[in-house]
Amino acid sequence: MKKLAILSIIAVMVAAEADAQGFLKRLKDRAVDAAKRSVEYKVENKAARVTDEAMDAILDGKGESDSSNDNNSSDDNSRSSRSENTEAEPQEVEATYEQSDFVPGSIVFFEDNLQNEQMGEFASKWDLVDGSTDVAIIKGKKCIHFEPGSRIEPLMTNQSSYMPDMFTLEFDFWMNDPKTEMHNCYELEFSNGNGEDVYQIRIGESYSKLEVTCRYKSTTGDWRESGEGKTWELKKNDWSHFAMSFNKRALKIYINGKRVINIPNCTSAVRMKIHQADWGGFNGNKNYMTNFRYAKGAMELYDQNVTDMSAVEKAIATTGKFVTNNILFETGKATLKPESMAEIQKVADYMKKNPSVRFEVQGHTDNQGSDAVNDPLSQQRAEAVVKALEGLGCDGFNLRAVGKGSHEPVADNKTDAGRAKNRRVEFIKK
Repeated sequence: MKKLAILSIIAVMVAAEADAQGFLKRLKDRAVDAAKRSVEYKVENKAARVTDEAMDAILDGKGESDSSNDNNSSDDNSRSSRSENTEAEPQEVEATYEQSDFVPGSIVFFEDNLQNEQMGEFASKWDLVDGSTDVAIIKGKKCIHFEPGSRIEPLMTNQSSYMPDMFTLEFDFWMNDPKTEMHNCYELEFSNGNGEDVYQIRIGESYSKLEVTCRYKSTTGDWRESGEGKTWELKKNDWSHFAMSFNKRALKIYINGKRVINIPNCTSAVRMKIHQADWGGFNGNKNYMTNFRYAKGAMELYDQNVTDMSAVEKAIATTGKFVTNNILFETGKATLKPESMAEIQKVADYMKKNPSVRFEVQGHTDNQGSDAVNDPLSQQRAEAVVKALEGLGCDGFNLRAVGKGSHEPVADNKTDAGRAKNRRVEFIKK
């Protein structure tokens, strides 16, 4: 309002100056519009900030032209007052490509955390295509170490074609600190039934940032590239999490729970190779991957919330409970992974739609480890889910956390697939 009053005075004072009149009128109009937007929305857009800066420049110039010591002192106080009353700039809204909407597939057809592998040996669930790899441990995780230029692929019953038209893939990968080590680069090569590449995903370091790109063949047959020029914060000398979802033609890629690439029309593939690619240099001792999970199924292309809600409602209506393997935790901890929130949101939406429903939230583990560890861990995980639901607006009075440990398995704990099914969260209607 001060700026509007001052503008009015300036406009009257210089109205007789024909050369400046048009300029001041335009400036006044812009300032009035900017002020109105500020009052109505409490957010200044870029145009308003430009107008304010121009206004300050004029006011400061006027103060300097009236040059006496007393006037200069008065103008300094005025400018200080204006600075103190200026609203803090609003923080930028998180970009849409950083959303976390990943939903893991429900039917696991390949999983490997390398826990039963021998150090220094080739991982038994994989096939070697090029180069050399072995099993190592980095920061407490057993993993596959790649020599420069190496390629591997999952060892499957049908090696030439094993990927369905709807699937998810997840794994952890290690990134160096570029200040002390050479660059990392991981490349995923996806091919069709004829062995021809249809899309390639590259994950690597670029000037202390993480860069993810995807070169792909569109459903119209031409080659395109997505992610070029975009970078994200790099977790240096640490593990990061990769996830992707493919649904018939829609490809989404996530890093540490945030979506970084969203491709609507991509040619489907039937197999994949992992390649330690040459992208800016190598350090053959610091390139590692672990915790692989291939699963059938993916998020629906359209009407995702409606589909998700109907799945929960149908499960509750038919069985009285909702069972999910898509609420994931850090290994050996009760810390929820970011990609778990999409599944928890389904339950939150259901509870808000049915506010009188009460749930017993049960945490279940596999039989790896003792009961002395698994029982309290399952309780803590159930409590973490309850806390997450409360954070989404659910009434904690309608939620009770119960840890079941490994005492109620639903599958054979002798296999990786069975253990994966046993690691679950159940919402029992009460």
